Amino acid sequence: MRRLFLWIAVTLAAVMLAACTSQASIVADRASRQNPVISIMAPLHFPNAPSKEVMDKLEGLTGVQLDVTWVGDGIYTDKMYTALSTGSLKNVTFIKHTDYMMVKNAIRDEVFWEIGPYLERFPNLRHLDDRILNQAAVDGRIYGLYTERPSSRQGIILREDWLDKLGLPKPSTLDELYETLRQFTTMDPDGNGLNDTIGLTDRNDLVYGAFKTLSSYFGAPNNWGVGENGVFPEFDTAAYRNTMDFMKRLYDEGLINSDFAVASKDIQRYQIITGAAGAYIGSMTDVQRIQDEARELNPSARFTLVNRIAGPDGFRVWSIPNYNGLYLFSKKAIKTEEELLQHLAFFDRTMDKEVANLLRFGIEDVHYKQINGLVRLSEETTQLRVNEVNALYALMIADVSNPNIMKVEKQEYMLEQAERLSADNEKFIVNDPTLGLDSKTYDEKSPELYKIIRDATYKYMLGQLSPEGFDAEVARWKRSGGEDMMKEYSEAYFGQD
Repeated sequence: MRRLFLWIAVTLAAVMLAACTSQASIVADRASRQNPVISIMAPLHFPNAPSKEVMDKLEGLTGVQLDVTWVGDGIYTDKMYTALSTGSLKNVTFIKHTDYMMVKNAIRDEVFWEIGPYLERFPNLRHLDDRILNQAAVDGRIYGLYTERPSSRQGIILREDWLDKLGLPKPSTLDELYETLRQFTTMDPDGNGLNDTIGLTDRNDLVYGAFKTLSSYFGAPNNWGVGENGVFPEFDTAAYRNTMDFMKRLYDEGLINSDFAVASKDIQRYQIITGAAGAYIGSMTDVQRIQDEARELNPSARFTLVNRIAGPDGFRVWSIPNYNGLYLFSKKAIKTEEELLQHLAFFDRTMDKEVANLLRFGIEDVHYKQINGLVRLSEETTQLRVNEVNALYALMIADVSNPNIMKVEKQEYMLEQAERLSADNEKFIVNDPTLGLDSKTYDEKSPELYKIIRDATYKYMLGQLSPEGFDAEVARWKRSGGEDMMKEYSEAYFGQD
């Protein structure tokens, strides 16, 4: 009898254990379903990816498991194209606006989900700006969630203490800019008695480096211009050639880093931070981080900003659409509509107040303080935000117009100046007239055609190609499909209502 009771007890225990195990399995399965894995490929603009503490907080608030592959901004385009061509895209992939038109064929081949029909289901996504969505539409269809940006943040970051030592004003014309760069190179602005400084540091990027901003100062159109005979490319203008001549002069006279044609953004930043160079042309919002890091090495380093450089046509600066990139959703990686809705729900949640402010400022009482509903950013936590939080800005969609993001009590001084001058740029921006227009040839051949001009531009600036040689490369571009592109854009531009 005892053995019978013992057997019954053991059996019941086994049954209960099995039931518990089964229940645990069900709970785990439900938890897995309730916390979907969201894999994302995103650009990294800062030295460090976000801290584990911040990422854990983000996962907790959004109810997902995040698998973010952070890729350095300087190599992001190459990595993105590799993933696209090899069919190894993450569930969600960021596409820079400068690369977006080059993936339109993949979009038309249904590599990515069309998300437009689903946006109305979400409380935040349904309020996205239709104007910006339509700027990025392909054949009238919405495929991406946009990261919102001002039209232009481009300008010049300068060592203010060097200007003061040399008795120079802030440059306001192209001639004054040249003279500033010359004296930064030749007049020992750091006062160490050595010939160890250059005027301008630049990188291998004709768009976000110095070249395109300088070309707009010289009067070049933004990618394309419009004349009586139709649409024409920016590089087939005297202003573009004048910009090349200016850059070639800087190179020939040693006023720019000699490796600018191959240098990365990290090298460019290193040179301005360490005091090897005195000027940096690019996004003015980079200034706060540059100054903070420079002062760790040299506490007396001071920086200033210039956004108005008068050229032959007055003040001009190129602009981007009001997005700097889009998050696209892979059909291969996201197999069902249910999974797509889970991914859209994550991005919708990032626009809620609690999550949006985490992405923007970090964790309250760690990275910032909240005083009377305003965000207080102290200098003591600046580096902590750089190391642990700031990379998350890349995940923010539609943030400029998101009313859930708290106002800052007092912005860091240099960042406030950058944002003020970015707003001033709106008064004289130069738009791309082909924005929203279609060209079949552009969609099919733009990468190979761009390479012709890119290589020719760098070779000219390095003295490896004559003016006649550059003209020959422009003619080759036209023969290789450029003329068809010009014709298609002209027909689309003049055919608009």
